[in-house]
Amino acid sequence: MWFQLLFLCFIIIQTDGHRVQENADSDPKASDDAPRIVSPSGSFLGSWMETRRGRRFEAYRGIRYAEPAVGEFRFQPPKLIHHYEDEVDASKEGPACPLPATKVEIDEDCLRINVYTPRSNTTNLLPVIFYIHAGGFYVMTGRSDLAGPHYLLDRDIVLVTINYRLATLGFISTGDAFAPGNNGMKDQVAALRWVQKNIKSFGGDPGLVTITGCSAGSRSVMLHMVSPMSKGLFHRGISMSGSATSKAPVPHHQFHLAQKQAILLNCSHTNTSEEIIACLKSKPYRDLGYSLKGFFDHFNSDPVGLWTAVVEPDFGQERFLTMDPADAIREGKKHSVPYIISQTRNEFFWKALYVVKNESLLKTMNEEWERIAPVSFMLPPGNSSAAVRRLKETYLGDRKLVNDEATADGLGKLYGDAITGFPVHRMANLMCRYSTEKVYYAEFDYIGNHSHYEDPDTKKPIGVAHHDDLIYLFTLSYRFPTIEVSDSDDSQMVDKMIAIWYNFAKYGDPNPHNSKIPELSTLDWPAMTPIDRKYLQLGEHFTVREKLFEDRFQVWEELYPLQY
Repeated sequence: MWFQLLFLCFIIIQTDGHRVQENADSDPKASDDAPRIVSPSGSFLGSWMETRRGRRFEAYRGIRYAEPAVGEFRFQPPKLIHHYEDEVDASKEGPACPLPATKVEIDEDCLRINVYTPRSNTTNLLPVIFYIHAGGFYVMTGRSDLAGPHYLLDRDIVLVTINYRLATLGFISTGDAFAPGNNGMKDQVAALRWVQKNIKSFGGDPGLVTITGCSAGSRSVMLHMVSPMSKGLFHRGISMSGSATSKAPVPHHQFHLAQKQAILLNCSHTNTSEEIIACLKSKPYRDLGYSLKGFFDHFNSDPVGLWTAVVEPDFGQERFLTMDPADAIREGKKHSVPYIISQTRNEFFWKALYVVKNESLLKTMNEEWERIAPVSFMLPPGNSSAAVRRLKETYLGDRKLVNDEATADGLGKLYGDAITGFPVHRMANLMCRYSTEKVYYAEFDYIGNHSHYEDPDTKKPIGVAHHDDLIYLFTLSYRFPTIEVSDSDDSQMVDKMIAIWYNFAKYGDPNPHNSKIPELSTLDWPAMTPIDRKYLQLGEHFTVREKLFEDRFQVWEELYPLQY
């Protein structure tokens, strides 16, 4: 059941490292004429890659952007590298941050940045797309096997992907000076600062940076918009299927997770922050990474979410988050930039299928609904008993759960809305009211040849799952084949998605401009407003609709009211 939750993670675990490297280095002559770049921080040796349309571009991978956060620097904010004494070998992948993987190199010295640029094909400075990877803040990486550049680099953009510390190593927060929290987010800030200093040498425009992300990366984008540390480091934002505004305010600490980590690693004293931090500093990073399984409930490997950014108490440190994101948005204490917000049609629907098709899980959920539902649907403490009764009535007609289509549909919508749908709805509605820049809202509604959930019998997609939009933006060689250039619907979707990202990164507006982009010829995407809550349904065609899933989200608004 553990792998059913972390379906992304188990693919990493099973990935053949040799295959990943072969896919990443598309030009066998890369070492013969390897590209080099000299920036204000130092010189870098890269390699050549090729897009799906055969365009050659430069790749600089595995660059340390911050000093290794090891030893006494574990659980400390990152220290940005300002100068490299020797030429940096950036010709191959860097390690992933500690997580439960066996065939991918992991290391605590993992704060690495990758830069992909077509600078040899143009003399102009290009828009920069800065991608923050998904994975719940506890798995995944920015490596090219999980965020391949081979689609986006057909456009004139510079793509940056990063690693940041995960789980306990990146997000431990005890509410005091021992671990104020948010080091994983501060890693992202350090990477953005590195970009500001160096990206011009790679052909990128430091005044035209678009921060993008999916899931945890999407939450990260929103958090940067309200963080005082991120001011001036970016100029547009794209958030896909994740929100920093949800059913309850952001906490000030997660001491319970720090304590849980200490117990999992057999620390003898777990009552105080000082004891916990001292013990965890002595543990091997692999033990921290591989202990992830122990954090999840035995039922359906719930909850999906664990670690989060926190509102940091002030102990004299540079604070990433100083107030709740919803309050910051409403009070105008944010960095307003043009913003695209989206979610997929079905999000976490597949979680329900594991329940209804498993007799034991189905029986347990029926008998212990009031215990299980608050965990599975990540509900705030307080009125959870009343809330889960209301949710069961709304989504399941207050009926007993059985193995049929009606239960699977209702429970699937409940999982999806609880984890992603409603939080994204709340973020879009806040931002369209209080941002001084345009906000564009979208539903990704395309079923192609592959999905992050495929029917185990037919091996075919049956919905638009969480992360499915990424299939048409990045080559995901850890799991899916490259979508070759053709007249297929999948190939056309790749062209549409990268055209939207390119146009938005360049102009701050996804709609067609002076430049002719045929993929966008039928696009007329209105900005969302509080009164006219229109969104783009992005399927085989562009369709403008209104009030995305608001009939379903009404119950959440009543259970967890917020003054918009």
